[in-house]
Amino acid sequence: MGRRKIEIKMVKDSSSRQVTFSKRRTGLFKKANELATLCAVQVAIVVFSPGGKPYSFGHPSVEAVTERFLNQAGKPKVSIPGQVVEQSQQDVKVGKLNRQLNTMLKRLQAKTKQGEVLREAVRASCQELTHQKPVNELNRDELLEMKESMEKLREKIKGRVSEIEASSSLLLLSNIAVKQA
Repeated sequence: MGRRKIEIKMVKDSSSRQVTFSKRRTGLFKKANELATLCAVQVAIVVFSPGGKPYSFGHPSVEAVTERFLNQAGKPKVSIPGQVVEQSQQDVKVGKLNRQLNTMLKRLQAKTKQGEVLREAVRASCQELTHQKPVNELNRDELLEMKESMEKLREKIKGRVSEIEASSSLLLLSNIAVKQA
């Protein structure tokens, strides 16, 4: 369809309205990010979707901008022993530290989940092994059952390996983004 001028009025169809909202929200947040980057300003935007779900964008964060707005202190100075730092510089440092904290929390959550899955797999394997006779004493049906349970365990492990690889890829991408920030 391409770009064309449209009449600015409410979109009647609810699904079209949702699509329009999503596209325009993305564009609005992109423009706000560009404004913050190009002009070194603090920006906060909060919008609610037609379904009532809130979306927000803030640079350095929505909380920092709203706090500054509510306090109306302009550009306060923060005193640090031996030096004075402007609030905007402090906000940038806090934003960077928040991103690093979020990255570390995601890593911790992934490792915790990985540990739980491994513990469960070991527990299940131990239960199966303690209730089983030696393999050479199993009959055909028991061997088939054992084969099936081992295949299920293999599939669980494959799925978990895929999850771990995906989360490590996301963490790697977030680390690159944090280092570039």
